[in-house]
Amino acid sequence: MANEKVTSNDVARLAGVSQSAVSRFFTPGTSVSKRTAEKIKAAAEQLGYRPNVLARSLITGKSRIIGLVVAYLENYFYPDVVERLSRSLQDQGYHVLVFISSLAADKVEEITQEILDYQVDGIVLASANMSSELAARCHASGVPIVLFNRLQDDERLSAVTSDNLGGGRLLACHLIETGRRKLAYIAGFEGASTQRDRERGFLEGLAEGGLRLFARDVGNFRYEEAQAAARRMFSGTERPDAVFVCNDHMAFAVMDVLRFELGLKIPHDVSVVGFDDVPPARWPAYDLTTIRQNVDDMVAETVNILLTAIEERDTPARRICLDGALVVRGSTASVDINS
Repeated sequence: MANEKVTSNDVARLAGVSQSAVSRFFTPGTSVSKRTAEKIKAAAEQLGYRPNVLARSLITGKSRIIGLVVAYLENYFYPDVVERLSRSLQDQGYHVLVFISSLAADKVEEITQEILDYQVDGIVLASANMSSELAARCHASGVPIVLFNRLQDDERLSAVTSDNLGGGRLLACHLIETGRRKLAYIAGFEGASTQRDRERGFLEGLAEGGLRLFARDVGNFRYEEAQAAARRMFSGTERPDAVFVCNDHMAFAVMDVLRFELGLKIPHDVSVVGFDDVPPARWPAYDLTTIRQNVDDMVAETVNILLTAIEERDTPARRICLDGALVVRGSTASVDINS
């Protein structure tokens, strides 16, 4: 058999079982008896047999491949999400193709069209948006899409997010409760729903506390741009006494500038808060007060929605919004430390 292509029929003959039993053994989601499985496994290993996944997809009409689009991986939040989504989908017998995009809608569209060429069974868009035209094409092709950590108005698109609005409000209330009064905000990418909702919640929290936003700048979810925003915001004589940075990744950039370039003490001179609770937020170097996103539940909901839509094509779109938690650390403190 060394020079010939080994087939499932060859495995069946050597194992003394039916070809259909071999097929079931190698098909995710199906099963055979333990004794039969042991025979098939031993025969397959002896013959060097591996199932032809592409050929099976032609027969079943399902590739068992999920396309995952991520707009950027500099933010610690998304490598963690990619790993957890991939593991969860693999546990369900699916394979994940990861495509790196930019935040620009035309680039997302280009990559999503490429993904469709792979005959994927479903698509997850993490930190990326798609046009209504492309969403319609995917819908017509029977390829379900789930937005992860993003929202769009298109009712055909399912989405799983944290309560970004509520999280922004929580951070405003926390800063006000610690006695801060000159509260500023550094925005992420203006076209992202996470950015809009976090800022809106923050402004609502300020209004409830009888305050208005003291200063605002934009970091576009980029480390270098967040650094530049911090320099502009804090270099003058009238500077904020607290700043909400739209995500942790940018908050680290802001903290580095405040401490190492401008000589300000955190939280003595200024409190800093972020959003996500990525691992470095817990490091002593940052010790960042932030909103913790419930990634495990977000991933579980995303996989559940996607696989249900794959199995039941007419399943209506779903929108899931999960609560986050305020995690208070050393980057915020009451103003009485200044006395």
